[in-house]
Amino acid sequence: MKSFKDYQTPTEEEKATPFTAEELTKKIASAYNGKSNMEMMKSILSEAEKSKRAGTLSNAELENFYQTFSPMIDGAQRKKLRSIIDKLKSI
Repeated sequence: MKSFKDYQTPTEEEKATPFTAEELTKKIASAYNGKSNMEMMKSILSEAEKSKRAGTLSNAELENFYQTFSPMIDGAQRKKLRSIIDKLKSI
């Protein structure tokens, strides 16, 4: 993907494939363009939970995701994201 305009809704097969932290960061950043906070958070939670349960996303990768993604969002969003990351780490 070269720009946000190139983002396409994932196919069912792509939705079933777990993501690494780096892939998740890129996917969420691309998908966030034009989305509300609620949509962004649901997307993060859904994809990360799927990957965490599949064993392809570690707590260290979750923390890396947070450190990478948090500068792109405001304080309130950052606080919500921190809460989500902590919840995912307990899975």
